[in-house]
Amino acid sequence: MKVLILGGTAWLGHEVGRRAIKRGHAVTCVARGKSGRVPAGAAFIRADRDEENGLGAVAGISWGAVVDVSRQPGQVRRAVRDLNAVRYVFVSSGSAYADQGPLGQDEDAPLLAPLAADVMETMEDYGQAKAACEQAVLAQFGPRRSMIVRAGLIGGPGDTSGRTGYWPLRFGRPASDDGTVLVPDAPLLPVQIIDVRDLAVWLVHGCEEGLGGVFNAMGETHPFGEHIAVARKVAGHEGPIATAGASWLQRRGVQEWAGPKSLPLWLADSQWQGMNARSNLRAKAAGLKLRPLAETLADTLDWERRAGAGRIRSAGLTMREEAALLAELAALRA
Repeated sequence: MKVLILGGTAWLGHEVGRRAIKRGHAVTCVARGKSGRVPAGAAFIRADRDEENGLGAVAGISWGAVVDVSRQPGQVRRAVRDLNAVRYVFVSSGSAYADQGPLGQDEDAPLLAPLAADVMETMEDYGQAKAACEQAVLAQFGPRRSMIVRAGLIGGPGDTSGRTGYWPLRFGRPASDDGTVLVPDAPLLPVQIIDVRDLAVWLVHGCEEGLGGVFNAMGETHPFGEHIAVARKVAGHEGPIATAGASWLQRRGVQEWAGPKSLPLWLADSQWQGMNARSNLRAKAAGLKLRPLAETLADTLDWERRAGAGRIRSAGLTMREEAALLAELAALRA
């Protein structure tokens, strides 16, 4: 099958291309070429999708499947207008849902209003932009020839955000001399991660099997306490854990979820906790296979260690920040 990947040089697109080539497909990647190299064995066409005729070089070819991970509605609107394909696979996001609070929602839950503009200016519009991209794909290709994949948090080796690597890495290298690690006191908080490798394999499977419709591509939901226990185990951590409540952490400027001075995956606001507890039953029924959480975290830890201490991580506490918080917590409890 001729597979066109709109991208292919960054994390997920590269993994999809690699898996498709391994399955014997002829893969072409269209990208600006600024995020890295395409997978070995893939053809590469340099193009800028922000241009009106940016996909002109591939518009006259008949593709078995197109895989698109864009977040910009204009890019997707032009792609579905110009490309000739049997199937269009669009990787959307759970952020497209209107309500992130309820647990267990499936694909029929309401979406945000689609972004009218062609360009998403800020991440505040991310969910609406993805909804607009979905709308464009479905309008052109219809539900049978479209595979809309609303991904959850993607993790695994190569996760430069640090969200899946932070905990096993920190348990493997504590900030304190006695091995204590600071953990939010939120043992029942839902956490849901899909391994990038599992997602890529299933996207290729969808191209091969002609899957159509809308799917939540999400991992299994685990309580935060269980996630922490697995991270400790893969890192071989036997030191103490110091827990702190949400209000204590927030008063000291510790952020939720991701970003600088954060405790990754932690969410104090219940109105967002449903984003990590969505139903993945439809995707699993359509062939999505998920590896154990321990395998994802162990492999991510190996990747983090290979990446080295010099890599800039965009999520988590620095060693100095955590040591200061642990010292303050210990003094308070003395």
